[in-house]
Amino acid sequence: MRNLLNLVRSATRRRDVNRRGWQARSPNAGWYRPESIRPLTAGQVRDRRFATVRRGLDPAEVHAFLDLVAGELAATRRELAHTTEENARIKRTLRSWHSRFAPPAGSGPRRDGGRW
Repeated sequence: MRNLLNLVRSATRRRDVNRRGWQARSPNAGWYRPESIRPLTAGQVRDRRFATVRRGLDPAEVHAFLDLVAGELAATRRELAHTTEENARIKRTLRSWHSRFAPPAGSGPRRDGGRW
């Protein structure tokens, strides 16, 4: 849950922008994570339970929200898998087209007009 809250908080913060108007990012931009850190699953969100305290949150409301978040997470994972498959299919098609129709390397016109 903490990871999810951090994602929401970081999305709402103002982003640093450099002179060219590009967003300043860390070298890996957070896309790679160590193998020891497993991604959060929808089941983990659904099964998460919180300690009840005096004057705490309504447990039913917390569980309803966790179910909502878990559903969104599962839908996002399915969409990511579909997009990844589609991306691989497009790359295969492009490679196939390129190998059939692109001229061999070195057979095109020279940029310098034929002079050395």
